[in-house]
Amino acid sequence: MTSLPEEKAGAAAARPEEDSLAWLALAMAPGLGPRRILEASREWSAPREIFRMSLTELEAMRFPAHVAQYVFDGKARQVAEEEWARTTALGARIVSLSSPEYPERLREIYDPPPVLWVRGNAQLLARPSIAIVGTRHPSPYGSGVAEMLARDLAARRMLVVSGMARGIDTCAHKGALAARMPTVAVWGTGIDVIYPKENKKLAEEILAAGGAIVSELPVGTFPAPQNFPRRNRILSGVSVGVLVVEASENSGTRVTARCAEEQNRDLFAVPGNVTNKSSWTPNTLIKQGAKLVATWEDVWEELSSQVRLELEAENGFESKPAAGASLLPDPALRPEEALVLEVLRSDESLQMDEILERMETQLTSSEVFTALFELEIAGRVRQLPGKNYVRTL
Repeated sequence: MTSLPEEKAGAAAARPEEDSLAWLALAMAPGLGPRRILEASREWSAPREIFRMSLTELEAMRFPAHVAQYVFDGKARQVAEEEWARTTALGARIVSLSSPEYPERLREIYDPPPVLWVRGNAQLLARPSIAIVGTRHPSPYGSGVAEMLARDLAARRMLVVSGMARGIDTCAHKGALAARMPTVAVWGTGIDVIYPKENKKLAEEILAAGGAIVSELPVGTFPAPQNFPRRNRILSGVSVGVLVVEASENSGTRVTARCAEEQNRDLFAVPGNVTNKSSWTPNTLIKQGAKLVATWEDVWEELSSQVRLELEAENGFESKPAAGASLLPDPALRPEEALVLEVLRSDESLQMDEILERMETQLTSSEVFTALFELEIAGRVRQLPGKNYVRTL
């Protein structure tokens, strides 16, 4: 387990709100799922009533006998209060279905989580957002496209949401941060358990940038495999659409895409090389009707008028036309840098020896080294392990 440094509790240290505490008590009761809890909520006028109900009344809500006894004996409330205290100690908060910060889009889905554990800015969840998801083993092309699209959409005030997994998820969060905008990570673990561990620095950067980490799982929950497919309905549920960038036929990304369709969310996909197995899911989704995406404009034009107006009013960029994405070298580059950039590709990396071999008749090795260094500093190329280089988008 890897935990983030403890933060000051601040306002989150307030006394538990009774309705939210009741939702939390039910969410942590063994044997109850989100849908059964939601159905039971139709039987009360306020969630706090469960703490005063008789055993017969609890059973009448179609709770299993052991759950009804668990709530009636006061054990559910005790566990909820302990969890509330643990969450508060982390500087985080519980956002329940009764909380004003609970995202309306998520409330609309078939099985919304009764409570969310939120670390960071919970108010972000109300913003128009797009979930960017994909394979944990992306190609250089997939990584570059995910980061580019996340950066360009975030720069236009669209909130980027992802799961902070390895690969495309990580690139999406980094793209939003590169635009100096907040981003939201929805975890399949407790909000204090970083997974994968190498993303500890990324998690800290998300919080430092004013973003948020969200989970439907209690503090201390480890990364059990079954938690991640369930988490995906939240990714799509809080978003106006889901954008898929590279995913194989059996990828978990397909679960998110299916959730998006069931929740009537817009579905976007970046086309890929047909010989690459990671292109199977996005290419198939496009054939089935998903919107093909090459630049941020492709997403933008599919947004509802209400969402677009909300984002444009906040951003004020409607009067400032943005330059489109381009793969052409900057004309201000030095001749040596332009020559090196010309041989590099965005969808395939080149090893240093291959670059030197291709430039042998045009540049010396020292000129190639210098050009690559300058291009990397300028963000026009990226170095991968093994001295492999790829052109950024």
